[in-house]
Amino acid sequence: MPFFSVVIPLYNKEDYIEDTLKSALNQTFQDFEVVIVNDGSTDNSLEKVKKFSDGRIRVFSQENLGVSVARNFGIEKSNAEFIALLDADDLWYENHLSELKKQIDLFPNAGLYCNNYEVFHKENFSKKAKFNFDYKNDCLIVEDYFKASTINSVAWTSAVAFSKAIFNTIGKFNIDLKTAQDIDLWVRFALNHNVSFNPTITMRYKLYVKNSLSKNEYNIIRYNFINNYLHLEKTNASLKYYLDINRYALAIRSKIHGPKWVYEQVKKDIKKSNLNKKQILLLNLPVFLLKSMKWLHGYLIKNNVYLSSYN
Repeated sequence: MPFFSVVIPLYNKEDYIEDTLKSALNQTFQDFEVVIVNDGSTDNSLEKVKKFSDGRIRVFSQENLGVSVARNFGIEKSNAEFIALLDADDLWYENHLSELKKQIDLFPNAGLYCNNYEVFHKENFSKKAKFNFDYKNDCLIVEDYFKASTINSVAWTSAVAFSKAIFNTIGKFNIDLKTAQDIDLWVRFALNHNVSFNPTITMRYKLYVKNSLSKNEYNIIRYNFINNYLHLEKTNASLKYYLDINRYALAIRSKIHGPKWVYEQVKKDIKKSNLNKKQILLLNLPVFLLKSMKWLHGYLIKNNVYLSSYN
């Protein structure tokens, strides 16, 4: 039985899957299998995968049922005790699995293991993920996952590992969420188990690869995700803070793209002391100014400058 099962959901990623799969196979830690779930791709993604002859690769196909169903199915079919997720357009550095195993060896009772990562805002422009807690070079248990994740999330889908048994116990990926299903899972991990973090950067997340959902639909799904935890945030100040930061981001998006009711509701639900002055200012700007600032943000990224409202 392999130590890791690498689970890759695949839907129309013909331009990326070859490089992604190469990065998975090129690990210094080689005790793993790769489980690819082709989620009804209509491009040449599956043909690109079939070019690889490595015996550790197992491929399953299903009709297009969404990434949550694909990941759950891939994990169900996996043979290893530990699952390492990899999206079909992200990349691992060759030390990724070895650094995850380091955490597992150090903290065998943790529930979720998170490697550090970098975010590519365009093909040749990246920034290191930034977190709201102090760390040095050593792996550690994150004291307050929710507070730590209010700039970038400590857990990122292509940078985590977890035990299959715990995954099954806490409820798998929510198939009713077409987006935010990964964030939702990390919340449940953090509510029930210790979260480990390795400061070594081992993964490249391609933020510039577009989501297939419409912005309006995306906002409604995000709203539903946040509302799943209304009862728990009443007695968990850190969770409330984390969800209010998510509400702030959702309010900005829904003010620009709609629906208007989502903006009005999430703005009302935010505890204002959980936002900084910059965020409160942006939250109350007219739509035309927000759109102008969004354009400016994109323009700066094109010129390799990244600004954030979170700090």
